[in-house]
Amino acid sequence: QLQFVESGGGLVQPGGSLNLSCAASGGNVNSYTIAWFRQAPGKEHEGVAQINNGDGRNYYAASVEGRFAISRDDAKNTVYLRMNSLRPEDTAVYYCAATTRPESYGRNWNLPRWYDVWGQGTQVTISA
Repeated sequence: QLQFVESGGGLVQPGGSLNLSCAASGGNVNSYTIAWFRQAPGKEHEGVAQINNGDGRNYYAASVEGRFAISRDDAKNTVYLRMNSLRPEDTAVYYCAATTRPESYGRNWNLPRWYDVWGQGTQVTISA
């Protein structure tokens, strides 16, 4: 059974960078569409980025486009989220999630209900 362990979160100043990792076990990440979500206190899960193994595209939320980059290392069975130019509003718990549902392709990529496997999350705090 596929499982994830996220790591790499922490406290950084605005304008800084972090690289989150999502290490998988029990399955191969290249067999799934993988996304990063985040959840700030009092808010719903927000889709941040997706690496889609169906259409071969990456998708990003408008709020992170140009600042964040999702990537995958098949040899390490790990998905990454590189985050640059961080802002206080990026503060949240970040989760990786996996799906094989075709409903997760295209404009619906950021809907949490299409994802079946979730990690435990890693806290990212952006503060001076």
